[in-house]
Amino acid sequence: MAQRFPDPFDVPTPDGADGWEDMFSYYHLFGEERREADTQTFWFQDRLHHPGALYPYDEIQCECWWQALGAFNTRIFSMPPAFGVDQRVLNGYLYVSPVPAPPDQIEARAEEFGKRASHYYENWDEIYEEWKTKVTDRLETIRGLDFSVLPELEDESVVTSHRGTSSGYQMIENFSTLITTMYETYQFHFELLNIGYAAYLTFFGFCKEAFPDIPDQTISRMVGGLHVDLYRPDDELKRLAKEAVRLNLTAVLADHAGDPEALFSALNDSEAGQEWAADYRRTEDPWFLFNTDPGHPGGYHTYPTWQDDPRLPLSAIRDYVTRIEAGDDLDRPTEHVLAERDRITGEYRELLAADDQGAFDEMVALARKVFVYIEEHVLYIEHWMWATFWAKSKEVGATLAAMGGLDEAEDMFYLRRTEVADLIYDVVAAWSVGAASRGAAYWRPIVARRREIWQALDAYDAPEALGPPPAEVTEPFTVMLWGITTDTVAEWLADDEGDEQVLRGIAGSPGVVEGRARVVKRVEELDAVEEGEVLICPATSPSWSTIFSQVSATVSDVGGIMSHAAIVCREYGLPAVVGTGKAVSTIQTGQLVRVDGDNGTVTVLDG
Repeated sequence: MAQRFPDPFDVPTPDGADGWEDMFSYYHLFGEERREADTQTFWFQDRLHHPGALYPYDEIQCECWWQALGAFNTRIFSMPPAFGVDQRVLNGYLYVSPVPAPPDQIEARAEEFGKRASHYYENWDEIYEEWKTKVTDRLETIRGLDFSVLPELEDESVVTSHRGTSSGYQMIENFSTLITTMYETYQFHFELLNIGYAAYLTFFGFCKEAFPDIPDQTISRMVGGLHVDLYRPDDELKRLAKEAVRLNLTAVLADHAGDPEALFSALNDSEAGQEWAADYRRTEDPWFLFNTDPGHPGGYHTYPTWQDDPRLPLSAIRDYVTRIEAGDDLDRPTEHVLAERDRITGEYRELLAADDQGAFDEMVALARKVFVYIEEHVLYIEHWMWATFWAKSKEVGATLAAMGGLDEAEDMFYLRRTEVADLIYDVVAAWSVGAASRGAAYWRPIVARRREIWQALDAYDAPEALGPPPAEVTEPFTVMLWGITTDTVAEWLADDEGDEQVLRGIAGSPGVVEGRARVVKRVEELDAVEEGEVLICPATSPSWSTIFSQVSATVSDVGGIMSHAAIVCREYGLPAVVGTGKAVSTIQTGQLVRVDGDNGTVTVLDG
């Protein structure tokens, strides 16, 4: 640990990316004003949430959680050990660093946290129901925003209703509402998330003290087997597959699953087909409003939802039909997971003194209660809200292009959100007075250059971390969610000449399996996965859930014991090793590998 990662101020700009700084907000950049502090801070690349180069407009996704997480940790709930998680963008990639609370404040903050968090824990179910109402209300707010091309002449109703405002003004206001509503929703996101994690971490800390040798995944298995809506989209695919078998539609699906238009046309030829198609249409909103990002769901505007590209869910349904006809059981082994949960919990409870068993029971009950939210919020926020936000943003881009503000709708995403607001005003002002805007003529060279820069950044191999590494990584969220541990940092610092036959990561889900590797970087590649293969990926998101009943194990480059890959593999009873750092770049499709989910190792057995 005597070594250090590159000083952020010494990292060169990738070839062809000069001027990349103009693509991002000034507060996200390393600057001379903060140089002394920033060079002495350890920053790690947030490959779990943002594995690729950011688009300027998509920077809002980082901003939302940066401010909201920090405020609820630091200013609202007074989380004892940690303030927020600071962010910097370097060469288009997001780096983060947890900010520890000053040691002399921890005791006072802990007392305050106890009072404030207790109110939420004692009223959790009621507050969670209120939370769902708030989020779905904001979802409808965004859905209701109109970004149509402005009319040549306003409808006469604008006069007769005495509305008093123009459609141009409404467009300006609607864009402001679009942005602020997404920010507001992220306040809700962290209203429950951090204190939910805190309840689990309290239970985790108790177990570590009471049972010093207990593995992290054993603690996590005590809260598994819960029914959460995050698994509902995949359950709906399985249900639709069973319906297709019942209605004798398997041949139609087999012939046309890759061509949705042809499939639904063929389904319309029969009463059974019409029944199934109507069922599918009812199901897709909201359950197929499911982002396909390989990292943080909804983190980038470029990835489609299942609704946008129905080939993804239809292919999964076709595969499920094939497995049903082969006699396979598609259901998750929830009963087994619950039985193991109760067995493990009971055995460790018996090891405690009688006086401690009551506290143990309360902590495990609370951890299970909050864990439903920890998983389900992903569906509400990362999928439903972000998918709706990106869809509306694309409507904005299309309208700006149609009104001469841009050459193409996609150009908008090479502008920062504040620049988009300026462009909207430019277009609205020109529409209002019947004159020409600067619009596309002004932005054309800027967008063209930024597109070149983004391509250079996207091809760039960004450093895993920056600055001096800590002697020990102890911040619990960093370890449990991101999978950044003391060992991880040490391996990053080590020479690249280590034994590439054995990769070490975090034991995410128990079990040992040998199988052929299948390297998958994007959701579109999941079709190539064959039964019994080992999934090797950068990370997983819930939209990848269709694959977990088919693979024999999962290995991911990033993530900790509480990452999606680890959690879902425990629910499916699959071995998993997460946070390996370089599995995707080291292992090749077809190689025989052994995944040891008990000890956190992946061994390449051939080639």
